[in-house]
Amino acid sequence: MTDLTAKPKLARLFRMQYEEAQQGYVLLYPEGMVKLNQSASEILKRCDGERDVHAIIADIEQSFNATGLEKDVTGFLEIATERGWIV
Repeated sequence: MTDLTAKPKLARLFRMQYEEAQQGYVLLYPEGMVKLNQSASEILKRCDGERDVHAIIADIEQSFNATGLEKDVTGFLEIATERGWIV
């Protein structure tokens, strides 16, 4: 997902939620669950189909007072796309 104008969102089969038992966010799907680390959770929370990749990066950088996260965010979005988590 290197297109910064793309507006990623979770694929229909997936639902993201906080699981107390896992002490973190997970992606639920019919065959199981994927436990997400904090970085993945923060990126996927913003994949709402409304914000483009550029806005997601800017929001994460602002929220965590960081810069230069474009490569990390787009790299994760590529993996999430390959795994079918986002469209």
